[in-house]
Amino acid sequence: MIAYYGEAETKTWLEGLKSNLARKPQGNDRAQVKAVKEGLCDLAIGNSYYLGKMVNDDKQKAWAESVYIDFPGQKAHGTHVNVSGMAMAKYAPNKANAQKLMEFLTGTTAQQMYAEVNYEYPVKPGVKRSDLVASWGISRRMMCHWTSWRSTTTRRLSCLMK
Repeated sequence: MIAYYGEAETKTWLEGLKSNLARKPQGNDRAQVKAVKEGLCDLAIGNSYYLGKMVNDDKQKAWAESVYIDFPGQKAHGTHVNVSGMAMAKYAPNKANAQKLMEFLTGTTAQQMYAEVNYEYPVKPGVKRSDLVASWGISRRMMCHWTSWRSTTTRRLSCLMK
């Protein structure tokens, strides 16, 4: 957010978020959805893939069915997306095998597994989303180059700690 709006506007947004909390933050993503189901709050922030897992869990299915996904910022900057990355250490002892693993994880088979089993958005072009994830619609992703993270780390922490 700092990259898009600057520190002052981000701080104001965070203060507004904090003042609107129904309770002190607690629990994981699934606990937030359960809190909505129980009427403790009206909305929750969480990772979308948990909803897919909850729909397929008999104990948590009712929680999942009590909410819907909204991707904020669709008419503006897009929705924040968590990223996963991998890198090979310069002095990795098994570089050939590490390279094979990296290629497998970004390949069609593994990406389809991430999509179907873990309800994640595939990173490889051409790999289809699971039917459930596709039903959530297409979201516009917030585009922010990873190099900006380093330059805003101190300011981000400062905003969060206040």
